[in-house]
Amino acid sequence: MLMPEQSSPALFAPCGMNCLVCYVHLKSKKPCHGCLVDDIDKPERCKVCAIKACTVSKGLVYCYDCPDYPCKNIKNLEKSYTSRYKTSLLENSVYVRQHGLPAFFNREMQKWKCGCGGVISLHDRYCSECKKSIDA
Repeated sequence: MLMPEQSSPALFAPCGMNCLVCYVHLKSKKPCHGCLVDDIDKPERCKVCAIKACTVSKGLVYCYDCPDYPCKNIKNLEKSYTSRYKTSLLENSVYVRQHGLPAFFNREMQKWKCGCGGVISLHDRYCSECKKSIDA
């Protein structure tokens, strides 16, 4: 998958994950359309996400709009993402709240774009096009 010119707001998950750089999204022949749209072509773990279900049940779009933010679920996910993937979902959410989704995606597309034009996966650090292992 080549890095798109712009990204859909649906690819910013309630938890702060940028779905554009998700390895499942990148490796799928039919990538899902993001966390905030229907479940077509989504992996099962995304379909049954407790964090997304929580935001929906509270009438929210993003976790950062919740008065309980960051809750235990977000803190646990944050711990996992910072230790395993060197990415902070809390920082992503703060950036979006302060600067908006267009600025966030512009920053992210520069960070995760491979020299060949492909998208580097946040999870495994491989380019979707040239398959090189890259430390983004």
